[in-house]
Amino acid sequence: MTTRALILFAHGARDARWLAPFERLQQLLREQLPGVVVELAFLELMSPRLPELVPMLAAQGCDDVTVVPVFFGRGGHLLRDFPPLVEALQQTYPAIRFRVAGAVGEAESVLQAISAYCIASLDSTDA
Repeated sequence: MTTRALILFAHGARDARWLAPFERLQQLLREQLPGVVVELAFLELMSPRLPELVPMLAAQGCDDVTVVPVFFGRGGHLLRDFPPLVEALQQTYPAIRFRVAGAVGEAESVLQAISAYCIASLDSTDA
C-alpha cells in the first residue's frame, strides 16, 4: 500500500509570524486530503529543513512524496539550491518516489486568484 506525502517547501524566515499563512495552508490541505501526510519543510532559517523531514516521513512508511515549492517564482534558491537537495534525497531514499511540482506562484490558477485578490483590494479597505 502506498503512503503519500505532500511537502510544502518554503524558504523560511527569522520572524515566526511569517509562518502563519503556511500553517493555514497546511491545515486546509490536511482537511481536504485526509489520507495524505501534509508537512512543511524549509530551505533555511526554520525547521524542519527538507533533509530533516524526509527521514521522518520514511519512518512513517511514506513511499510517494510530492514536494510543492511554495515560492512565488523560480529564483536562485529553486534553480541552484533545491535540485541538489532533491537529488540527494532520491539517492538516499531510492524506495521513495519523489515528484516535484513547479513554483506555486507560477501556476496560472494561482496567478488568477492573486489577480482577483488585487482587483478586489481596489474596492476594499480590509484587503
